[in-house]
Amino acid sequence: MNDISIRVIGKAGRITFTREAALNALSPAMSEAIEAALIAWENDPKIEMLIIDAAGDRAFCAGGDIADIYRHGTTGDHDFARRFWAQEYRMNARIANYPKPVAAFMQGFTMGGGVGVGCHGALRIVGETTQLAMPEVGIGLIPDVGGTLLLARAPGHIGEYLGLTATRMDAADAIFAKFADYFIPEAEWPALIAALEQSADPALITQAAQPPAASKLAQNAQAIDAAFGKETPQDILDALGEDPFGTSARKPLLRNAPLAMAATLQMIRNARAFKSIEEALAQEYCYTYRAQAQGDFLEGVRAQIIEKDRNPRWKHASPSDVSTAQIAEMLAPLGADSLDLTGEIA
Repeated sequence: MNDISIRVIGKAGRITFTREAALNALSPAMSEAIEAALIAWENDPKIEMLIIDAAGDRAFCAGGDIADIYRHGTTGDHDFARRFWAQEYRMNARIANYPKPVAAFMQGFTMGGGVGVGCHGALRIVGETTQLAMPEVGIGLIPDVGGTLLLARAPGHIGEYLGLTATRMDAADAIFAKFADYFIPEAEWPALIAALEQSADPALITQAAQPPAASKLAQNAQAIDAAFGKETPQDILDALGEDPFGTSARKPLLRNAPLAMAATLQMIRNARAFKSIEEALAQEYCYTYRAQAQGDFLEGVRAQIIEKDRNPRWKHASPSDVSTAQIAEMLAPLGADSLDLTGEIA
């Protein structure tokens, strides 16, 4: 496959995104290839470590490739997306539970599906170009691929802020929010990866790590906690002041999909009680399973990605229009259609 390179070098299983022209967007075939490699290498004694990186300097992985999902969804075929999400979530869970060290080198845009590949392993490296985010509410979806669990584990109410505003994090912010572990200048990555391939020694990463710059999230943590700890998105809007932080935070809350934001807020708070990624993925699948037929996903993709008019017509005019019953409906158990994380690659 031209979009991803999977091979073994020395003691390392190597996965490299090579779809530079598409910002290394994750397609169903790429996700399946990653899962197959994880399965093949899990019990191979010759492979002591996994290293995931990406070609080019613009992106590690800018998210899932949702053009095909949109095309199928507009014809009424919602099962195509459901199969993709179920398979992708299995891959995410496998990375999170992998018995060998997984190191991800995340430069440039690292968003959505890219976070699901890069941020569940034990060794998460960022650099000076990293722009990491969970921007799904902007297209009528929720932070999935285990993203609600990552957001729930961020300090204070940083997770609610990131999930509802889709704010991009630089390296310092990503480390502060617990989406990443180590800052290493990107010029040093090739030599470090080559050394890891031969030694499979995670200590090389800690030795190469440098202190990141000051985190803007940390500087705004008090203001974030004061507003984003409120009960609903409308309450958060009402709590934001007219200062520069409040003004900047208000804009995306008025722009993003109200139903997706309300559900995201509830899901992050539910995830704080979860003990495993499996619980988070199961909750996320309840929403994504319904996202096309009952949510704003297709309209969000149309407006932001397909037609690019940036004028989505959401089902709700404002956050105050979303009821608790509507949130509960989107997150209700799926019964026989619940996420199966034991399934085989299609």
